[in-house]
Amino acid sequence: MKKLFTILCFTVIATIAIHASAQAQSYKNAIGGRFGAANGITFKTSLGDNKMLDLIANFRSHDNYNYFRVTALYEVYMPIANAPGLNWYYGGGGSIGTAKYKPTHSSDLYLAADGVLGLDYKFANAPLNLSLDWKPAIQLAPDTNFDASGVGLSFRFTF
Repeated sequence: MKKLFTILCFTVIATIAIHASAQAQSYKNAIGGRFGAANGITFKTSLGDNKMLDLIANFRSHDNYNYFRVTALYEVYMPIANAPGLNWYYGGGGSIGTAKYKPTHSSDLYLAADGVLGLDYKFANAPLNLSLDWKPAIQLAPDTNFDASGVGLSFRFTF
């Protein structure tokens, strides 16, 4: 049942993406904070048409470890009909960073392949942008793991 639901969701998203307008986002650059499972700084810049690059530097503290990582995401934006300034987006990229383990004081290289699916809103009369997204990751090093906890809320200033 989960496989059928997943296939159905991807089919609907792909169909919408094919038929959506090309000029979706309404700002060229934005910088601000990302808050959620990991907190950090986010910078988005337009790559033209409906594409953006999102660079995220974040950290996370856990009972047994701390990590710092930098993520680059290629995102495709699609407008939501009858909702000016509101877009949904999807994309993918990768992360690199360090993981430091508290009990042993050792550290490891962190590598992951990331996906992203979210909503983005640009306020019409203010240089402000909000986005809410889910950024799952397939961790490749120091071990292999799937991390689905990457939900984040970003507040940015646009320019």
